[in-house]
This record gives sequence, structure tokens and C-alpha cells, in this order.
Amino acid sequence: MNSISANLNIMIKASEKASKILIRDFGEIEKLQVSKKGPSDFVTNSDLKAEKIIIEELKKARPKYSIVSEENGFEKNNDSGNTWIIDPIDGTINFLHGIPHFAISIALRFNQEIISGLIFDPIKNEMFYAEKDNGAYLNNKRIRVSKRNELDDCLFVTGGKIKNEFDLTYRKSGCAALDMAYVAAGRYDGYFQKNINLWDIAAGILMVKEAGGVLNELDLTIIKNIKIIASNSEINSKLFKKLKNF
Repeated sequence: MNSISANLNIMIKASEKASKILIRDFGEIEKLQVSKKGPSDFVTNSDLKAEKIIIEELKKARPKYSIVSEENGFEKNNDSGNTWIIDPIDGTINFLHGIPHFAISIALRFNQEIISGLIFDPIKNEMFYAEKDNGAYLNNKRIRVSKRNELDDCLFVTGGKIKNEFDLTYRKSGCAALDMAYVAAGRYDGYFQKNINLWDIAAGILMVKEAGGVLNELDLTIIKNIKIIASNSEINSKLFKKLKNF
């Protein structure tokens, strides 16, 4: 196993503990009580329970760190320079419909820069993680973005509502965190989306960078309505040109 920081180790343990709830509840999906949070976004008991476990574990180890989470919002603590960014279930709608494509996402932001990121798919048991200047990994094996250099050979992924059609081959998976992780692992060649939330992509931002990918400039002080384009470096300029009206 490659050397990891104490903070990343804390994140891994928190995600593994929360995943037990998600795996159990996913197996009993019909029994979940669901309340409507928006036209395409739902909160579940699993979401709330998983977030509670993650926050408790992180606070136990780092009580002074601040927290940004999907359900609880922003919690400013004594250490405002270090902030955990948490999404307990990214891909909630997939989860609710019994589709095994969702993930826990945890990132650590230090002075407006993501320095640690973790995306855990508990159903497939795939743990993606990255630390600044230390590479990106999937289950302890180094990952890299793809090297495809022709758009026609590439497969992209997106999410949300798309007003314009693009002359690209792309999919919509319903889980932004895994979309980013898959770009980092070379499964997808790029990802683009508008109006995405920071907790959905925070861990993936670092993961793509550490896997050799390229992203548009992002203001990490903004929490909602973010526009992101991420890809391998070979096709980045071509992708930006295709998405000029995006």
C-alpha cells in the first residue's frame, strides 16, 4: 500500500463505517422512507444516517476542522483553514431506484485548495483516493487519465439538464463523483457539467489533477452552481472548443 496521510486514513475509516449503513439499506430499498427535497433530488434516511456517521468520525479525529456537507450546510469551527467537504450519497436517485451506481465523497480543502480526496463505491468495493503531489489511486493501484487524442475515439460523461446538443459521444450516469473518478481512472475521457455543487466534485477535482488530467479554472470558495470541464490533457483544448456554448 502506498504511503497515505493521517487525514486520508481518517477519511477512509469514516467512509467504510458509513458504507455499512448504505449497503444494508440498499438491500432493503423498498423500506426506505423518502421525503422530497426538489424536482430531481431526494433525501433518504440512509443519506442522513451516513452523513451523521461521517461527521462524527471526522470530528472525533479533527474536532477543530470546519465542515461543508450536503445536508447540514456549512459549519465553521476554530480551524477555518481546513474544511471537510462531504457528500454521503452522491447518486441518490440511483440509490433510490436500486441502481448500484452511487458513492460516498469526502474531500479536505486547505486554504481554498483540495489536498485530499476520496470517492468510495461501496457496492463495487472501489475506493478511489488522491492526495496533493502524491498521485491518484484505485484500491491502492495508481491510476492515470486516458491518452486518447481524437474526440471521435473518446467517451465523455455529463449530468444535469443539457440545453445544447454536442457532437460528442457521451453518457449520463447520475453520479458526478464517480464520473470524475472514472475520468481519473481512464474509463471516461472527460466530464462536463453546469450548475453542479462543490460536494459532488470536490474529491474528484484533485483526483483528476493527480491522475494527469486538466480542469477549467475553479473558484473553490463557491459551493453551488459550478461549471466544470475535466479531461485528459491530450484532448482538453479540443473539448473546450466543442463546449464553447456550454
